[in-house]
Amino acid sequence: MRHRLHPSSSKAVVAALVAASLLLAGCGGGDDEETPAEAAPSEPTSSETTEAPPEPTYWPLTGLERTGNAPKHPVIVTKVDNTSSSAPQVGLGSADLVVEELVEGGYTRLAAFYYSKVPANIGPVRSMRASDIGIVPEGATVVTSGAAPVTINRIDGAGIPWITEGDAGVYRETSRSAPYNLFARLGEISKRLKVEEEPPAYLPWGTEADLPRGGKASTLTADFGAHSTSWQFQDGGYVNTDSYAAEGDRFPADSVLVLRVKVGDAGYRDPAGYPVPETKFEGKGAALLFHGGRVIRGTWTKDGLTGAIELSTKDGDLAVPAGHVWVELVPAVNGDLTFAK
Repeated sequence: MRHRLHPSSSKAVVAALVAASLLLAGCGGGDDEETPAEAAPSEPTSSETTEAPPEPTYWPLTGLERTGNAPKHPVIVTKVDNTSSSAPQVGLGSADLVVEELVEGGYTRLAAFYYSKVPANIGPVRSMRASDIGIVPEGATVVTSGAAPVTINRIDGAGIPWITEGDAGVYRETSRSAPYNLFARLGEISKRLKVEEEPPAYLPWGTEADLPRGGKASTLTADFGAHSTSWQFQDGGYVNTDSYAAEGDRFPADSVLVLRVKVGDAGYRDPAGYPVPETKFEGKGAALLFHGGRVIRGTWTKDGLTGAIELSTKDGDLAVPAGHVWVELVPAVNGDLTFAK
């Protein structure tokens, strides 16, 4: 005889079975539980796989950003004649920076700095002065026609290497008259010079945005006595209106930096009998920075002959906008500087 289950009884059986299954699940041992698998490492994002760009590097004599490696040769400073007899000067258009300094008789001589570019030829090459000890950066090599014995002793004592006539790459140009016919093949000379480390920045470099406003000044003249150098602001730069360089080979000045300096006696006379002056490029003095058709007044300081050049205004540090700079070392006494709007 078949028996039928009452609906309430079937519900009780189902409830009992569910309770039993839950009880069995709750009694399972923890050690037998399946641990979740470790999460697979996520794929790196594009920002994580892209290497950071290298830090930019800058040319020490211009402050301009550099692409590629530094040259293997040191800074090469060439002493260049700056009288009408030197015309046309060759190679100034390739210089990174130029310093104009006083020599005997109220005339000047140029120290042309080469590092980022080296021209095939440069000249006329002339002699060094003791003033160059404070001008030539550490580690640089000077190309020169020589110097008076007392000056050579001081240059050697300062540890400045120099190259002169008789060394490979220095020659006489037969189309010119002595002593204005000594030239140097800087491209050839640079290949045999080696340097272990790059020189520090020659000037405190910055940007045009860093400059105080200053006053208008579209022309200026640095007067050394028997010689004066004049500049005119044109097309965003400064043109040397009385340059002895060939057209197309003139120095492309973005700024002109005038530093008023003390001048002493070097202790001897030149062959013409003039006492030889010595610029004292250390200590401090007035500074005038011409850039963008304006002039900013300030002060320069230099801790000893080999110290770094520092510039400031009454409001703080002064930085020179990166570019090609012509530095005028104008005597504080017996020298003059004039400028106009």
